[in-house]
Amino acid sequence: MTTFIARSAGAALAYAVATQAAYADLTALDVWSDWKTYLSSAGYTVSGDEQSSGTTLTVQNMTLTMAMPEEDGLFAVKMDSLAFTENGDGSVAITMPDSVPMSFEGSDGGEDPVSGVITYSQSGGSLTATGSIEDITYAYDADRIGLDLTSLVVDDEAVPPEVARVSVAMAKVASNTQMQLAEVRSYVQSLRADSLTFDFAFDDPESEDRGSIKGQMQNVGFDGSGAIPLQMDPADLNQMLADGFKLDGTFHYGSGSSDAEGIGDGAPFAMSSASQGGSVAVKMDENQIAYDAQQQQTALTMTGAELPFPIALNAAVTAFNIAIPVAKSDADQDFSAGLTLSDFTMSDMLWAMFDPAAQLPRDPASVALDLTGKAKVLFNFLDPNVAASLETSGETPVELSALTINKLLISMVGAKLSGTGDFIFDNSDTETFDGMPRPTGHVDLQLVGGNGLLDKLIAMGFVGNEEAMGARMMMGMLAVPGSEPDTLNSKLEINDQGHVLANGQRIQ
Repeated sequence: MTTFIARSAGAALAYAVATQAAYADLTALDVWSDWKTYLSSAGYTVSGDEQSSGTTLTVQNMTLTMAMPEEDGLFAVKMDSLAFTENGDGSVAITMPDSVPMSFEGSDGGEDPVSGVITYSQSGGSLTATGSIEDITYAYDADRIGLDLTSLVVDDEAVPPEVARVSVAMAKVASNTQMQLAEVRSYVQSLRADSLTFDFAFDDPESEDRGSIKGQMQNVGFDGSGAIPLQMDPADLNQMLADGFKLDGTFHYGSGSSDAEGIGDGAPFAMSSASQGGSVAVKMDENQIAYDAQQQQTALTMTGAELPFPIALNAAVTAFNIAIPVAKSDADQDFSAGLTLSDFTMSDMLWAMFDPAAQLPRDPASVALDLTGKAKVLFNFLDPNVAASLETSGETPVELSALTINKLLISMVGAKLSGTGDFIFDNSDTETFDGMPRPTGHVDLQLVGGNGLLDKLIAMGFVGNEEAMGARMMMGMLAVPGSEPDTLNSKLEINDQGHVLANGQRIQ
């Protein structure tokens, strides 16, 4: 189902991101011919009845179809009429229907047949092409655009709207896309919308389970660029990347909120969230795939049958990023990963569950991890055949060569652990550390407030005296006192003989 919906959204966007025509004024036939070329290269079969009258080319009964072998199904887009009109100034206006049905059919997990229609709709839409066949710019504006699940049939039975609902809409949309044709189709695109709303729901007719989520985002935007091969198979990502497919884009929004509620296993639940903005960036090419997501001022509340009271959580910044190499190479390639949760707080009622006397400091907590490194990619694991063979053989597709801890921070309940580190790995030696490539390097750590926290945990009854004594002995072995009160510093090293040292003293 997710693949069907993704293909549906992609087909809808294709109308606002077409392609090129000839050095001179654009003609209606130029634009339509390039649309056909582009859609055909993307795997669609294009058909329609073409009629020319004066400066207008009309395509009646236009149909786009694409077979989906992995899903054993078919995706189709139908338009009663699509018109290309020359404006007399070298530009071409494209007129699309206000409602475009996109049908899909396939199977649910290879068992029950599934079919349905997702409808793309627009109001106040205007699409104009300018430029030349090798360099076209598309300007699109609409008062509203939307995607709605308008019918769904599972195992030959129609699913009523109250059982399954999917609706996404954007208001006051303006986008600009420049497409250039050379060895690949390259593009630069921007989009702005006043708001984005979504509404999803399901209701299982065979049980009490149901759920819904509604939400909105304000000041939505997208900025990106990329390249599309002149001929590609969307089902073969590995080959697409090898042929020059690239994507570098960021989706961002000014603020947002959502509300979810439902029943799961007979127990009701509800959740609300809000934020003051965020972004999601994606970068993909033949060398790497990278994601970077962050959100500001997140507030989350939850209630449920198994919760004695509402739970409220807040964070100033939540962020996650990862960049991994994907191309097979004998040379080391860079990777990175990071996680941030800053100024995290929770409600006093939640604190009271385990600290009713408020013995622990309730200052905002923060967690941060920033890693970079180098690795060798041994297989093209994005190739479906290679991925299948790796599942059978159990081989590791990546060989770790180096790892740097740029930042480690855990700050909460009155204590703070911070550190940095740097290691290289000898993959020819997997015996010294029992199957793990032998590391060489060090990590520097500092713990502030650790003994004070341990005293509080003893007073609260969370830690017994014997456990506390063992913890203090361990800290004494691995750390030395710092210059400030209740501060411990530790330098843990692994030398080239595989010896483990703490502050210069060998411990293994």
